[in-house]
Amino acid sequence: MARTPSRGFMSTGQQRIAELAEQSPTMAFTNLAHHMTVGWLLHAYHATRQDGAPGVDGQTGADYGKGLLANLQDLLDRAKSGRYRAPPVRRVHIPKGTGRDTRPIGVPTFEDKVLQRAVLMLLEPLYEQDFFDCSYGFRPDRSAHQALETLWRRTMGMGGCWLLEVDIQSFFDTLDRKHLRDFLQRRVRDGVVLRLIGKWLNAGVQEEGSVTTTESGTAQGGVISPLLANVYLHYVLDEWFGQQVKPRLRGQAFLVRYADDVVVGFEHESDALRVQEVLGQRFARYGLALHPEKTRLVRFVPPAGPTKDKNQQEGTQPGTFDLLGFTHYWGKSWRGQWVVKRKTSASRLRRAIGKIGQWCRQNRHRPIGEQHQTLTEKLCGHYAYYGITGNARGLRRFLLQVRRLWRKWLGRRKRDGTFCWPKYLALLKRFPLPPARVVHSVYRTAANR
Repeated sequence: MARTPSRGFMSTGQQRIAELAEQSPTMAFTNLAHHMTVGWLLHAYHATRQDGAPGVDGQTGADYGKGLLANLQDLLDRAKSGRYRAPPVRRVHIPKGTGRDTRPIGVPTFEDKVLQRAVLMLLEPLYEQDFFDCSYGFRPDRSAHQALETLWRRTMGMGGCWLLEVDIQSFFDTLDRKHLRDFLQRRVRDGVVLRLIGKWLNAGVQEEGSVTTTESGTAQGGVISPLLANVYLHYVLDEWFGQQVKPRLRGQAFLVRYADDVVVGFEHESDALRVQEVLGQRFARYGLALHPEKTRLVRFVPPAGPTKDKNQQEGTQPGTFDLLGFTHYWGKSWRGQWVVKRKTSASRLRRAIGKIGQWCRQNRHRPIGEQHQTLTEKLCGHYAYYGITGNARGLRRFLLQVRRLWRKWLGRRKRDGTFCWPKYLALLKRFPLPPARVVHSVYRTAANR
């Protein structure tokens, strides 16, 4: 049965696209744009965040909603006739979580977001039939926690492995547009859709009043960008690994990818070394490069576990690795068995604590009730992502730091700059912060299977 998107609206048009894509895995679609009507754009409009950051024109969702149907009809006419001009994206920088490094994000205009969403609704049901199960990023009904669970089960099932951490250097900035067009044309030959994607790729970036264009890459932040990145890595990595690499290996192997975050596990070190050697060549062929320091091979086995290679000594210390904000390591379960554990990575924890401290400092003069409500929401949001089995200590540490920082900045409201503990504990009884809790349990998931 064809896999179909389940993000709210699901039309018969999308169902038909999914069915045709599944039935004809090599067919190129030549007439996708006829599905795009004013009703289609209306669903795209409602699926677009109304409170998102505005683009270079400063227009918000509420502004665009005035005379909505007329705006959508005009947008549809321009898109199909070729008169639509993609505006440049507004560049902003967000912290990366590694020191003072930042990540450039491109913010499209609201109208551009709606049109990108409409094209995404055309392409998503098609590519969902092609994408491999090892891919989890920015796909319907898939999440980072599913990627983490798969990784946990594969490493546990193999009793440890040689794990290759793959870091693609500046992936979104170096993605080769010619190769991307070639990849897209394997499944999409619709002139309207391809023309729009080309315009978005060449739209340029506006920063500090000036517009610059590049010959490679796609701006992070666009609605269509994650799908384009998944298409690119599907052909460059996922398909190549599944169809050409795995059949040639001595032992078991697996790949887990979330957008451009990739790890590959191997039963044998010799297999891992062979793949590590050719992976750089494979990426270079498509304009990509591996980060020389962050791409590394990790011996990820229990401390007393056996090894698959004779030249490795048993009982040596295993390595650790980070993926999706968690550090993965071997530890003892309450039954005394070696299991793969996960904890909040040090850089992510520092960044989260730093943001709490900054917020408390900037909002220390707001009413206590308002501060409590916001901190409660921030804590629950933290638990919703980092609350996985084995990370209870990391959650409690974060809660402890939130309590400490809140007391510190409440004290700064007073002339002497202090808030004694007895009074603060009494305040916490009146305004309790939510306790640390595990939201994603591997045991609960196993019980529901």
